[in-house]
This record gives sequence, C-alpha cells and structure tokens, in this order.
Amino acid sequence: MADDAPIYGPFFGVMGSAAAMIFSALGAAYGTAKSGTGIAAMSIMRPELIMKSIIPVVMAGIIAIYGLVVAVLIANNIKSPKEGYKLYNGFLHFGAGLSVGLSGLAAGFAIGIVGDAGVRGTAQQPRLFVGMILILIFAEVLGLYGLIVALILTTKL
Repeated sequence: MADDAPIYGPFFGVMGSAAAMIFSALGAAYGTAKSGTGIAAMSIMRPELIMKSIIPVVMAGIIAIYGLVVAVLIANNIKSPKEGYKLYNGFLHFGAGLSVGLSGLAAGFAIGIVGDAGVRGTAQQPRLFVGMILILIFAEVLGLYGLIVALILTTKL
C-alpha cells in the first residue's frame, strides 16, 4: 500500500455516496410530504384540480433522482487503497456527495413550502398556478446546481 493511499481513504468516498442519497432523499421526502398535505387540503374544495396539483410532488421526486445518480457514480468509482484509491479521491467524492445532497435538501424544503402554499392558493385563485410553477422551477434548479457541481467533482479523478 502506498503512502498516498491510506486505509481510511475509501471511508470518505462511501460517506460521500451516502450523503448524496440521504440528504437528497430527505429533501425529496419533505417536499413530497409538505406538498401532499396541501394537495389533500385543496382537494376537499376542488377535487378536479388534484392531478394538476401533483406537479410539486413530481418535482420533489426529481431531487432524489439527482442524489441517486451521484451516489451511484461515486459508489462505482470506490476502490480499495491497494487498488490506488487515494485520499484525494475520497475527498472529491465526499465533496460531491455533500454538494448534491445538501443542495437537494434545501431544494426539497423550498419545493415543499411553495408547493403546499401554491396548491392551496390555486384552489382559490387559478391564476396563481403559473406563478407557483415558476417559483417551483427556481427552487428545483437549486438541486440541479448541486448536481452539476457534484458531476464536475466526480470527473476530477
């Protein structure tokens, strides 16, 4: 084993993969749950709008896909220290996982809050729908930024 490939190097890669999946799934779960409660409350007054109001839930689910993609990319690149997995690689993978995971968590929170208030408001004023979609897009792109940075970090090996 070389000096530049310590035995604990893969730990950071594994933690990066786990962080990508855990934090992005937490954000997606929060966004789904918060938007779902808004949809349930809205559907009492306007049941015909249920399918139109599913958009925030779908957008929250996409956040988890970002984390899954990065987690799989990282997991496929983890090797043993004897195979040359350096500490540098572990740090890059850890940073990539945190990048997509924490930005996905933030995006999921934003999607959940906007989705909840947006679908409730759309039930009372249908013209609010377009504004809600635009705000949801801006919230979703926060997770996309994390994905882009994570992909750049995983290609630096």
